Amino acid sequence: MISSVRGEVLSVGLDHVVVEVGGVGLAVQATPATLATLRRGEQTRLHTALVVREDSLTLFGFAEEDARELFGLLQTVSGIGPRLALATLAVLEPDKLRAALVEGNITVLTQVPGIGRKGAERLSLELRDKVTALGGASDAPVVTAPGALRGEVVEALAGLGFPAKQAEQAVDKVLSEGDGHTTSSVLRSALALLGRKR
Repeated sequence: MISSVRGEVLSVGLDHVVVEVGGVGLAVQATPATLATLRRGEQTRLHTALVVREDSLTLFGFAEEDARELFGLLQTVSGIGPRLALATLAVLEPDKLRAALVEGNITVLTQVPGIGRKGAERLSLELRDKVTALGGASDAPVVTAPGALRGEVVEALAGLGFPAKQAEQAVDKVLSEGDGHTTSSVLRSALALLGRKR
């Protein structure tokens, strides 16, 4: 697999760049944000992913390694091919995409042309844990992202027999009262609130 290319930029198109590597011009598909950083005649280095099909070999290039990792990860979800994965990274920056997947933010994910509500839900469900692992362990203590945490606690309360609407209101109230929540702390506080209402 070709994991990176370095060389002179021969030309920049609307959806690709041609980079000369060892006398060979390689066409590399890339997002508009990556293409905007490239200038004809300058040296560049792109992190790449090679996608092999029966009738084609296509190189996809990224300015950051992080974006390339997410590109590969997106394609592990059924219905997401390389074109749609690239489109996702064209619309959402890696950090924003990672946050949307972890939080289950369907509104953000459906901004990508070709991804509907069901596809967005599947993406979040299948990749939530993988993107947090991919993000590395250097990102501070383990505090679940608010959106994912909210969903977990509401689900737990519903499982305990509380009406969904009541559970959501209690969890929202607890989450609005500060940062650094863990699932168990929010669950305890929400139960205390709901206990008072009964």
